[in-house]
Amino acid sequence: MATSITTTYAGEFAGKYISAALLSADTIEGGGITVKPNVKYKEVMKTLSTNALVKDAACDFADQSTVTLAEKVLTPEEFQVNLELCKKDFHSDWEAVQMGYSAYDSLPPSFADFLIGHIAAKVAQKTEENIWQGATATAGEFDGFTALLADDGDVIDVVGTTVTAANVIDELGKVVDAIPTSVYGKEDLYIYVSQSIARAYVRALGGFGASGLGANGVNNAGTTWYNGGDLAFDGVKLFVCSGLADNDMVAAQKSNLFFGTGLLSDHNEVKLIDMADLDGSQNVRVVMRFTAGVQIGIGADIVYYT
Repeated sequence: MATSITTTYAGEFAGKYISAALLSADTIEGGGITVKPNVKYKEVMKTLSTNALVKDAACDFADQSTVTLAEKVLTPEEFQVNLELCKKDFHSDWEAVQMGYSAYDSLPPSFADFLIGHIAAKVAQKTEENIWQGATATAGEFDGFTALLADDGDVIDVVGTTVTAANVIDELGKVVDAIPTSVYGKEDLYIYVSQSIARAYVRALGGFGASGLGANGVNNAGTTWYNGGDLAFDGVKLFVCSGLADNDMVAAQKSNLFFGTGLLSDHNEVKLIDMADLDGSQNVRVVMRFTAGVQIGIGADIVYYT
């Protein structure tokens, strides 16, 4: 693959590479879902349900309840990152001296460090998007939660709309109202919201009547009330997910949403392979391999707003 370098090289490089802001896999890093490592191929998760267990007493034993066993299969898919750079392309760049003066040189160390971090961050961004919006039919993606929820007939569906500061309170209320009684109040219950909904909610709580609640919002602080931190609605914690599509929400327990992978460390390991000793070329290959996939547990305990 050709390497395109835009430079005005005229001496020593005294700056630092700056990467554009990247999403991180915040659903994982923030502890929003249950991570199941060491899944080589598949992991079967058993689900159990019963009907009414308590009956009127009688002298004789009477089997009056049913136990239903089912299963969900978590199957991580394999993914890779493959790039190739030519060291010769860097000979006229700002960091040429860092490569050494020998004809058998190497990539500039500061660029190599930056490249590794950049690739790891890009993979984290893609993983976050896949967790929620992925479609296995698309290269580089696995079926995300929204695809799984849409296909599960037991999931509680709530018809959504375009969420704004003017209606976000009502729309969040629809989600809370749809949460099953057996789930509401659980410690690990979250409403997973997109960034667009989180922004609308923060603005609504800033007040000023027409677009929010109250005259001056929370603690009469107006639009300056929010300085980061946790959000909640009707006693249910909100979890902001960069990977969720605008106007989407999911109410579920963390223990009912699963992310599977082989080794967690694979997501942080980027290999730079100098091909000089292998084929005599001036190429450097960048390799990353990992597995990832998600699965839901009990669909009837999940609310999907879209």
